[in-house]
Amino acid sequence: MLGYWKESLKRPNNVLFFKYEDMKKDVVSHLKALAKFIDYPFTEEEERNGVIEDIAELCSFETMKELEVNKTGTFVMNVEKKILFRKAEVGDWVNYLTPMMKERMSKLI
Repeated sequence: MLGYWKESLKRPNNVLFFKYEDMKKDVVSHLKALAKFIDYPFTEEEERNGVIEDIAELCSFETMKELEVNKTGTFVMNVEKKILFRKAEVGDWVNYLTPMMKERMSKLI
């Protein structure tokens, strides 16, 4: 992750880096930034008509988690798809790491 972040600072026109915590706080701004980054910004009409908010809802954690395709079956290396969706809470990662891993991550963040 750190490498991608550093590269986004060196080449902001080529690498877009979002932090989960920031996206959770303001999904709409991040969707607008993503659309601009891929050179397909939202029109004023789309913004007025709530298209960005509609996309945010369709792509929300809650919506994606409830899709049948994400509840059953396996992913890469036979990982069950249902474990890919946990709580979608900022900081929840600490509940899944060993104390040593937590310490190493804390130094990076």
